[in-house]
Amino acid sequence: MFGIVNFETFLIASLILNLTPGVDTMYILARSISQGKKAGVLSALGISTGALFHCLFAVLGLSMLLDNSAIAFEVIKYLGAAYLIYLGIKSLVSTSSDKFELEQNNEQPNYKKIYISGILTNILNPKVGLFFLAFIPQFVDPSCADTTLPFLILGMTFLMAGTIWCLILAIFASKLANRIKKNYKIKIALDRLSGGIFILLGIKLALTKK
Repeated sequence: MFGIVNFETFLIASLILNLTPGVDTMYILARSISQGKKAGVLSALGISTGALFHCLFAVLGLSMLLDNSAIAFEVIKYLGAAYLIYLGIKSLVSTSSDKFELEQNNEQPNYKKIYISGILTNILNPKVGLFFLAFIPQFVDPSCADTTLPFLILGMTFLMAGTIWCLILAIFASKLANRIKKNYKIKIALDRLSGGIFILLGIKLALTKK
């Protein structure tokens, strides 16, 4: 139907892949723990928006550029790694300048920037584009491979499952963190941990081989 084969297998594989911890999962956890539920939810939505771009690029065949061009892969990879490391350093530096009186610190997170950061974190990870390009075609009927509909349906199905999981992750992580963050010393530790996670993710992405 719609040029799709083994759809049940696709759903199971999609669930397993979304549940497997990766860069996006750790990014959402870091945001949720350090900045709360709203920041975590917006990060999840940003990640999903970035994945939507990759999905559309794959459908339109633009991801072939990453598959065929080592230079394009390396450029996007290092841009993504640099951005994650920048987020980590920024988190560590801002933590050191926080006031010791938590109740007097009324500065609110910039939610627009958090959402955009989620988008950029995903878009600048070339492995996501290559994943869509390699995974989705396995469930498309070869006789329908010249049409975009089956690719689009499979891609959107994967994105919906991933978005639901990321939102659940953000909400539960923030609920656990809110109790802990009442202790300001633990809050500082969590913020530093988040910064460290971003830096490690950036290094990991930089070392990724095509």
